Amino acid sequence: MAAFLDTPIEYLKGVGPARADLLKTELDIHRFEDLLMHYPFRYVDRSRIYKIAEVDPDFAYVQIKGRFFDLKIQGQNRGRRLSAKFSDGTDTIELVWFQGISWVQKQIVPNKDFVLFGKPTAFGRKVSMAHPEIISWEDFNKEKVQGLQPVYSTTEKLKNRHLDSRGIQKLLYTLLSDPAYQVAEIFPPSIVNTLKLMDRRQAFLRIHFPGTDELGQKAQFRIKLEELFFTQLKMLLIKGTRQAALKGIYFEKVGDLFNGFYKDHLPFELTNAQKRVIKEIRADMGTGKQMNRLLQGDVGSGKTMVAFMSMLIALDNGYQAALMAPTEILATQHYNSIAELAEPLGLKIGLLTGSVSKAKRKVLHEALQSGEMHILIGTHALIQDTVAFHKLGLVVIDEQHRFGVEQRAKLWKKGQEIPHILVMTATPIPRTLAMTVYGDLDVSVIDEMPLGRKPIETAMRFESSRLRVIGFMKEQIKLGRQVYVVYPLIEESEKLDYQNLMDGYEHILQEFPRPQYEVSIVHGRMRAEDKEGEMQRFKRGETQILVATTVIEVGVNVPNASMMVIESAEKFGLSQLHQLRGRVGRGSEQSYCILMTGNKLSREARMRLEAMVATNNGFEIADLDLKLRGPGEIDGLRQSGLTSLKLADLSKDGEILQISRTLCEKLLEKDPTLMAPENQGLNAHLRKINKGTNWSRIS
Repeated sequence: MAAFLDTPIEYLKGVGPARADLLKTELDIHRFEDLLMHYPFRYVDRSRIYKIAEVDPDFAYVQIKGRFFDLKIQGQNRGRRLSAKFSDGTDTIELVWFQGISWVQKQIVPNKDFVLFGKPTAFGRKVSMAHPEIISWEDFNKEKVQGLQPVYSTTEKLKNRHLDSRGIQKLLYTLLSDPAYQVAEIFPPSIVNTLKLMDRRQAFLRIHFPGTDELGQKAQFRIKLEELFFTQLKMLLIKGTRQAALKGIYFEKVGDLFNGFYKDHLPFELTNAQKRVIKEIRADMGTGKQMNRLLQGDVGSGKTMVAFMSMLIALDNGYQAALMAPTEILATQHYNSIAELAEPLGLKIGLLTGSVSKAKRKVLHEALQSGEMHILIGTHALIQDTVAFHKLGLVVIDEQHRFGVEQRAKLWKKGQEIPHILVMTATPIPRTLAMTVYGDLDVSVIDEMPLGRKPIETAMRFESSRLRVIGFMKEQIKLGRQVYVVYPLIEESEKLDYQNLMDGYEHILQEFPRPQYEVSIVHGRMRAEDKEGEMQRFKRGETQILVATTVIEVGVNVPNASMMVIESAEKFGLSQLHQLRGRVGRGSEQSYCILMTGNKLSREARMRLEAMVATNNGFEIADLDLKLRGPGEIDGLRQSGLTSLKLADLSKDGEILQISRTLCEKLLEKDPTLMAPENQGLNAHLRKINKGTNWSRIS
């Protein structure tokens, strides 16, 4: 069976070496099994044959039976086209082809019945059809081109070799009709029976040739379940292996530092969500197993406080803690926040980034190795070989998707023992993605905002409203507030974006002249120290407006900034817009976000901006972002393996994913190593799909 599906695609009847090379390069189809898993992206109903007299140009697609006459080739070179008429006795339809003319001519035989399938359009008072699919009446019956028929993705190069959707369908019909074709069941009988699953062989047949809508739905459910089941099984096996192999540090107590800070120095009351997450982390670090936990929380939800209090537990047990952030700006922001919290406790906090001088590094390294330094915060500079801890117990990684697997692994290997890992992200991740990308981590969510925070009021404004927006900015500044003005930065048009930024900056200077106003500017072409200097001026209140690119997306905490103006907002993704908006609303005053857009908006851009206006909830926004863009386009997730899902869609199939997760958990509870006889099919399939695949681990 396996040998048959592993057969090179050139050996399938109707393929041959030339077509095989194209299938490999264009669709990554190398073997029979690859063709079997080239699923249709939609189906068309071929159950009805219309009379030409019934056909209306508004119909989506129609199928008609009749005969060709009056064939003509018109024009020359690139303007060459083939026209024909087609009649069924009730009326006549006009046809035209601009490509593949020679091949079409060979197919058309006078006085012979054919079936055409295509999109009707109005041409004057007549109905016409461009590039219809052609099949002889004889082949139509022989190949059972009836009921729901698959439509496959293909390419122009393949179409030139007559491997359009219909051509691929023929290859699949040949494959599925081969007497040697077999597909073994991989699920144990318990799963098949519990869910009343269509068997695997039948599912592959019906995904391509459903016959009826009901059979097609059953086949889709079966194959989607299988795809999602194995994403969950891999993650849970990684988690189980890690927990069994890696003995974590046992933090036996919550001591004076934690309790003293909580009782005497907490600057504000913790939300119930923060308290819940701290309890989860405390429980993890007291089990003797390595903690590997993802902390999700919206912008400004208080993740840094949770991270600091988790560090205090490590310190109470005689260990050090480290926090790694992806940028110097964000690392410095964390350092300033944590140093302020740690000051009344007499703790020594260090900051290590690329711009720290050699002399300061030497002092920092010595303090770290001796144990005099309690917490080290920094960028990827933390993973350099010269950095050595005295006793590392907890590693906090912020916005971890910006770090490579090797970078993360280097950091936690710096401890003599395996440290606990807390991964933080301010990018809300839909539940389906969290279960799949971070399926080997335990997940904590801070789903409350601190008391006293007012929801940010968001509005969309067109260019015609610019003067009103300028006026509102002046009102906010008169009240003593500050304003961000953000421009997009898209790599493909960096020069243009830079020019837009500078033009915008000049316009702001005209509207907000000195000495009444001071304006800062920050962008990616500036030196790190100049950027930092401008940001610090804004933070100190020396400038009222900060004009910037998206470098201020993370890492700037200015509670006095109450207004964010996002220029060309339609060019930003939803999650990025939400991250930018989170730079305001950090104080007790009412804050505002204005989305400036061009007058012409695509439907998707309008949906994104309307969602921003409608809600401040990052998880709702993340769900919509997933629906609009798909998992492969969400930042940091492209390399996660999600794009290898061929049929399942995480934006639509969350329920099937949850079923898969539950099945895997129950299965591994009974048989953690998958060695039971009934699970051998699963085991074999898992080995097969894991071959040559690097399923990255968070730690």
